[in-house]
Amino acid sequence: MTGPAAETPGPGGDPRPPKDSPSPQPRKAVRRRGPGRPRQDEADEGPGTQERIRLAARSEFAARGYDKTSVRGIAKAAGVDPALVHHYFGSKDELFATAIELSMEPALVVPAILGEGPEGIGERLARYFLGIWENPVTRAPLLAVIRSALTHEAAAKVLRGLVLRRVLERVAADLDVPDPTFRAELAASHMVGIAILRYVVQVEPLASADPEAIVALVAPTLQRYLTEG
Repeated sequence: MTGPAAETPGPGGDPRPPKDSPSPQPRKAVRRRGPGRPRQDEADEGPGTQERIRLAARSEFAARGYDKTSVRGIAKAAGVDPALVHHYFGSKDELFATAIELSMEPALVVPAILGEGPEGIGERLARYFLGIWENPVTRAPLLAVIRSALTHEAAAKVLRGLVLRRVLERVAADLDVPDPTFRAELAASHMVGIAILRYVVQVEPLASADPEAIVALVAPTLQRYLTEG
């Protein structure tokens, strides 16, 4: 009987592996991630992943409210690691603001409200505001922010930041009228009051009134707030 084939010494006396042996494969370097950092494959997904997180956040806040929504729950709904949510959006408060902003889209809305100038701005503002409340998709997260704002400072801050500063103050400042912040606050109080009575408390006959009838009655008041000296 013959024993196992002996390895043939190579130059310098080093043994060579048998010809049939597969060449050893180099081991892949394992990239370790630090605490709180997303996996590389997750981070590389980029804007698509961020949009998925935004949509999941809007849905979770709308369904559960501010209190009962967690970053972990949003991450689960979006199918990502919670660290990735923190990586893109920071805190729960910042994610809440992002989710609500998705409904209001101030960057697109402000130029549309300003339009050709001050004429008709009250009607455009009233129509925009009622439009996002009449749409079930955008109404749900706005209901969450209104309800939460009554008891949580974080939610109230989001409401102030979006409704007042991101929309109304920018509109008023562009019109170059005296006391733009005060005027924006008056307009905001008018529209938020309508939202609470119509959509949250559902006071009749306001709750079932035709949106166009509300626009017709509210627009002149908003026009006066934002344009008259």
